[in-house]
Amino acid sequence: MTYTLVLLRHGESDWNAKNLFTGWVDVPLSEKGLAEAARGGELMKAEGVLPDVVHTSLLRRAITTANLALDACDRHWIPVKRSWRLNERHYGALQGKDKAQVLEEYGEEQFMTWRRSFDVPPLPLADD
Repeated sequence: MTYTLVLLRHGESDWNAKNLFTGWVDVPLSEKGLAEAARGGELMKAEGVLPDVVHTSLLRRAITTANLALDACDRHWIPVKRSWRLNERHYGALQGKDKAQVLEEYGEEQFMTWRRSFDVPPLPLADD
């Protein structure tokens, strides 16, 4: 038996539109993101790539994207499994900060390390 794995990134969030680090902050999709999510479902339907199960993070931007895409391809009835393990990486104290300002303050090498490294954590959250 052959399986097809389809990866659909969430639509643009309000913070994506503002170029802010999001991480685990549960921000909603922007108007553009809502349209992108529905379009993802339309494309899956047009290509005949229809899922039997969906896995999402626990973040509303991913859940909303899945719901809109599934509705657009008429698969709203299939199982949707959610796990925190699919959440975006946690950006610690960088969450909510402007990416351009962080890049300017810390330089490209550190900026890219925080964004892409598997073993270098970002600045920690404050204890309060």
